[in-house]
Amino acid sequence: MAANRGRRYDRAMPMSRLLIIVFVLTAAGCSGPQEPVSTVAHTTGPSEFVGSEACADCHAVEYTDWQGSHHELAMQVATNQTVLGDFDSASVDYYGATTRMYRNGESFIMQTGNASGDLEEFRVSYTFGIEPLQQYLTDFPDGRKQVLPFAWDTRPSGEGGQRWYHLHPDEEIRHDDVLHWTGRFANWNYMCAECHSTDLQVGYELATDTFNTTWSEVSVGCEACHGPASTHVQQANSRFDDRFGLLVDLDDRGDAAWIMNLETGIAERSEPAATRQEPESCGRCHSRRGVIAEHYEYGKPLLDTHRLSFLEEGLYHADGRTLDEVFVYGSFIQSKMYRAGVTCSDCHNPHSGELYTGPDPNDICAQCHLPTKFASTEHAPSNECVSCHMQDEIYMGVDARRDHSFRLPKTQSDPNHYGAAIAAARGGQVDVVAVSDKTYPAIARATLLTLLRAPFTDDEIALLESAVRDPDPLLRIGALQAIHASPPEIRPSLGANLLSDPVRAVRVQAALTFVETRDLLPLEASRAYAGAAEEYRQSLLATASFPESMTFLSDFEFRMGDNGRAIQYLQHALRLDPKLAVARHSYGLALVRERRYDEALAELEQAYELDPANARYAFVYAVSLNSLGRVNEATAVLAKAREDFPDDPDILSFWRLLNQ
Repeated sequence: MAANRGRRYDRAMPMSRLLIIVFVLTAAGCSGPQEPVSTVAHTTGPSEFVGSEACADCHAVEYTDWQGSHHELAMQVATNQTVLGDFDSASVDYYGATTRMYRNGESFIMQTGNASGDLEEFRVSYTFGIEPLQQYLTDFPDGRKQVLPFAWDTRPSGEGGQRWYHLHPDEEIRHDDVLHWTGRFANWNYMCAECHSTDLQVGYELATDTFNTTWSEVSVGCEACHGPASTHVQQANSRFDDRFGLLVDLDDRGDAAWIMNLETGIAERSEPAATRQEPESCGRCHSRRGVIAEHYEYGKPLLDTHRLSFLEEGLYHADGRTLDEVFVYGSFIQSKMYRAGVTCSDCHNPHSGELYTGPDPNDICAQCHLPTKFASTEHAPSNECVSCHMQDEIYMGVDARRDHSFRLPKTQSDPNHYGAAIAAARGGQVDVVAVSDKTYPAIARATLLTLLRAPFTDDEIALLESAVRDPDPLLRIGALQAIHASPPEIRPSLGANLLSDPVRAVRVQAALTFVETRDLLPLEASRAYAGAAEEYRQSLLATASFPESMTFLSDFEFRMGDNGRAIQYLQHALRLDPKLAVARHSYGLALVRERRYDEALAELEQAYELDPANARYAFVYAVSLNSLGRVNEATAVLAKAREDFPDDPDILSFWRLLNQ
């Protein structure tokens, strides 16, 4: 997993961002190294998890490739063999505080600041990752595993490695900061474990705010991708003539071959790809996405259990290049190579993770791009394909990762590229023609849909009517997000049928989009609403350890008319994070509904103080002060809000009202 490169997370994060968070880890304990909490096989359908060693006899080549890979070494019990960092009385200073790394018998200890800011010894229970850095987990009594704040740079010393460093070197992360290593953004159980273990069961208990997390294999084993294999093994042992016996078939290639077109110099697939299961499976972990189901479903579309981030500002450049840590899938599905049928294992050995042709990426490019045409100095003066077509970004301080959209360098300034349309849309000008352009990737068109703002023109209404029928679920989700921001009276006529869509992520968004207008839905959609609403609830309960999820769930229950349950969820969110501004604000509004005005005002004031950059919080707080007769205080808050948010229409209107 990876830490944010110094960027802070908005405590009033919108849902589209919230459900897509993927970040880093931390935790503490005192006992010696432990084996995995649970090795009991977990049943999924008719098959159970049996462990990677069960695959070794029949799949010796693949098993050998997997050994020593980043997948196999994703997480290991901390031992003399697995710990790479210097724990021989090492130390590192960070903003005036000294952290020490040393051994105590067989244990590896990091003495660093705890959640109260005091020095405490934390025993390393697991290593996390292998190169170019290794992180360290420690166990907390409540079942949390947290990533300790200093990572070991495993690169050679000649490359600047073999050193300890903090994941936030350019800003002081104090003990009361949301990004402190003891907090939820560094929690392994929720933020990291799904993609660093096999058959993970998070086991979060809402009532006690504790974790009982289990897994069948401590790192990423064969079944993490191929699914539970007991049936497959039984069939193999009995020589049953079945091709797989697994829940997922990752063979996207089939009988197809890549045939070189000598005229263009680019290979073409001999037949269209019948399935895209491999990118969907890899995308489970190699993407910026959020969990929307408690259990992953092998062989199903990614969007049945996860929600993919669009090309959002702050995550991607306008032209779709990676900006923040979004991993690979979101950029890969933008590429011409993806649309041509290229899949992950056309380039990468899926078991070792390495390029098939060796360390020089030019060699893998040459498989499909004729060197006599593309390796000339006229075409590529640098003689390195990836330097132009796969530009990299540095994450976690030392980890260079390449963009997988395989774009032409000129797209950054090409007015005909979808990036120009997204840049304009971010400024408020959505081009309907660009959204309709089917030569653009679905994720780009869906992003443009989310940037539509009501009132819609006739052309935009027609566009939404088309998008809710689009075969690509990303377009349907994008359209639903736009519809959600439209006036309630027009929503039921646009996309209500998506409440029974075959893809869960679409149904979940539809439940949110139509919550306020569910009584106006057509009969069939009305019947489907209850099921979609329950799936929306479960999508947030799957991430219940995150207070933002509880805040969104509370808002949904208010809209559904269940005030009691809504308040319970808000109270839980505030127990998890008393400084969460969005929860304070929502709780204040809930107390207003309960006519507990003095208590409500106190909550709204806290939200305003916690997040003074939020215009809505300033406006609502000022209105509340005025409603309780505290006109002078309301005027003072509003005057400051006018300075901070001079173009906010609500603040301007209320200012005029008070000064009539």
